[in-house]
Amino acid sequence: MKNNITYDLLIIGGGISACVFASKYLENNNTKKIALIEVGRGLGGRSSTRISKRFNGWKLNHGSPNLNIMNKKNNLLLKSYVNELLEKKFIKIDDSELVFLEDKSNLEAIKKSEFTCGFNYLSLYSMSQLSQNIIESNFRGKIDFYFETLIVDLKFNNDVWTLKSINGDKFISKYLICSTNLLLHKRSLKILKINQIPLRKAIPENEDRKIDLLLNYLGKQLFIPRLTFLIYTNENYGYKDFYSKKNRYFYLNKNLENKYKFERVIFQLQDNNKLGIVVHTKNIDFINSYINAKDEDYFKQKIFANFNELFDGNSSVNKLSSNEKISIMKWRASQPSGSAVPLSLQLSQKYRIGFCGDWFEGEGFGRIEGSILSALMLVKKFQD
Repeated sequence: MKNNITYDLLIIGGGISACVFASKYLENNNTKKIALIEVGRGLGGRSSTRISKRFNGWKLNHGSPNLNIMNKKNNLLLKSYVNELLEKKFIKIDDSELVFLEDKSNLEAIKKSEFTCGFNYLSLYSMSQLSQNIIESNFRGKIDFYFETLIVDLKFNNDVWTLKSINGDKFISKYLICSTNLLLHKRSLKILKINQIPLRKAIPENEDRKIDLLLNYLGKQLFIPRLTFLIYTNENYGYKDFYSKKNRYFYLNKNLENKYKFERVIFQLQDNNKLGIVVHTKNIDFINSYINAKDEDYFKQKIFANFNELFDGNSSVNKLSSNEKISIMKWRASQPSGSAVPLSLQLSQKYRIGFCGDWFEGEGFGRIEGSILSALMLVKKFQD
């Protein structure tokens, strides 16, 4: 790319929050020149899809497999947007089977689970394609995309933002939106190998009370580390029963999670009629054992062994054979926990910078609901 490209608005991060913001912002600002900068290969963030380079024909939703909305009834802004997605046929009601393993009251567990309480919706496409559809739903082609681009430095001088990538490319903009909080959080110091948080470097302390408060809240925010195991079954693998819907969810109670190290197991029917299996874990000992493993093949066989023991005797799930394929993903930017940022700190008019994502307060904290709602609220604040 060329250096010093100038925009009216730059968005850092390509998750669903960024896509919702860009789409709604363009409804009333269709002449603005906008760019989105994302470190990954495509859109979606933690709600993305792994399109395997090694195994053709596989699309596994390896982050969030669906949309879980708890507060739609009480929030008209969120309700209206969900209805818009339904009308555009971007999503549909998710009527997949939910199974809570070894739970005496399955219905009660479903009501309490962070993954299933409220209303569940399924993308009619992959989760990455949902983000793509959202961002392209208004004024297709009005946004420039820069993928596999890591921003490492921010500057604000003469009412203009200048962003620098790890490769030395520069982006200039009147306004800036951060849908990721990497450049605002202390974990950026280790990840980017720098000595000062980029936003703090750009805006010194005591220059803007909102920015000071936002950074203070984020300094207390933690992140849940996760590993995701993507299992590509062979052509002979299938259910024991005749289940035919796209997804099937199995959740483990705390005792089982401690024993087998899995948080949830999600089966995803592929276009080639094969069954993909996505296994999530947040067990820190298990994650560390993977990081420190000298023999990754041995670790993968441990995953298969835990899976087979977990589903031993299950009436619907078959065991895995040793020749199934597997890849492992370690999340760098995982689910926030602990201190949520107040929504009142979303926008600094003085420094022309806004923020959105699942790291803001509310029922959607740490979830897609929070990503969507914070984006919708930020657009309103830009309009006011």
